[in-house]
Amino acid sequence: MQQKAHNGVPASRLEGAVWRKSQRSNSQGQCVELARLDDRTVAVRNSRDPEGAALIFDVDGIRELIRGLSQGRFDDLV
Repeated sequence: MQQKAHNGVPASRLEGAVWRKSQRSNSQGQCVELARLDDRTVAVRNSRDPEGAALIFDVDGIRELIRGLSQGRFDDLV
């Protein structure tokens, strides 16, 4: 997907983005959703505001975040 993706771009402007949320998500709607934009970038948005701003990260950054979450490195934040 070739488009101008930058932090703060409205998620609705990310054409073709297929948003996914965790299978552990609950019905409260307080979740983040992720979408792969291309080989190197992933977008993140707030599921409560699907038209709002998206944050854009490189794949390596998202990979490290997921690894850290699965290892419990951020458990003290919640």
